[in-house]
Amino acid sequence: MEIVAKISKGSRMDQVYLPKKRNGFYTGSYVILKPLEAERPEEKPYFYSITNIEPIKIKLVLEIMQIIEKELQSPENIIITGSFLEPGFHFNDIDVLVISNKEVHESSLKKSLEEKTHIKIHLIIISHDALMQGLSTDPLYQVMMSKAIAKKRMIYHIQREPDYKVLDLHLLKSKPLMNNFDTLNGEEKYSLTRNMISISLFLQNRKVSKESVDREIERVFKIKHILEIKQNTLNKKKFLESYKKLYSIIFNQVMQGIKNGSKQK
Repeated sequence: MEIVAKISKGSRMDQVYLPKKRNGFYTGSYVILKPLEAERPEEKPYFYSITNIEPIKIKLVLEIMQIIEKELQSPENIIITGSFLEPGFHFNDIDVLVISNKEVHESSLKKSLEEKTHIKIHLIIISHDALMQGLSTDPLYQVMMSKAIAKKRMIYHIQREPDYKVLDLHLLKSKPLMNNFDTLNGEEKYSLTRNMISISLFLQNRKVSKESVDREIERVFKIKHILEIKQNTLNKKKFLESYKKLYSIIFNQVMQGIKNGSKQK
């Protein structure tokens, strides 16, 4: 005899309720519980620019993908990005991109993920077309997608088409470093610098990834390692001189782009 029952959440222990009227499964008898779903073969996600990652993180990634698959019934793709993929466990949340052209109840999915993983989730629901548009026009998308774990293979062929108004807004985010250098911590300085350098590489039609951005930061500011920024051990005068000079160059490029775009219209 077989009985299909659902696991219910209890105050102290979760439980399975059986109907009083049943043939077999007498009180006091021992039973084996196992999932009703057929066992799935081990999933093998696709890794991009990741040479090493802790096994517990892979387990968590697979759990997140399983939850989303069950909730949404086969979205186009599920992508994990952000600081979670860096070595160690120094991350604030997990960046999760769900690629879907269908309507998704974002708050409900986010709540389900956080309740089941007990980790803060930064959830982004985006259509395939919107993602392609972002990768073509916005360097921050390219940085985000340069290091990732995806459920399905990612094949993107994009032609860069800078949206100078978007770049202007992004560049503005890096401006506070020049006037608030002493009040910002190392991670904040790094974030603002990375943002500006990403825009610079994008405008030069060069590769935009976390690694290429870090290398360019070291080259432009003549520092031996990116940790000099993160650990707040910079030479303030030299750094700000280079920062202000580059900011001005990028700003002028963006303004010229906006001006040319207006003329074309």
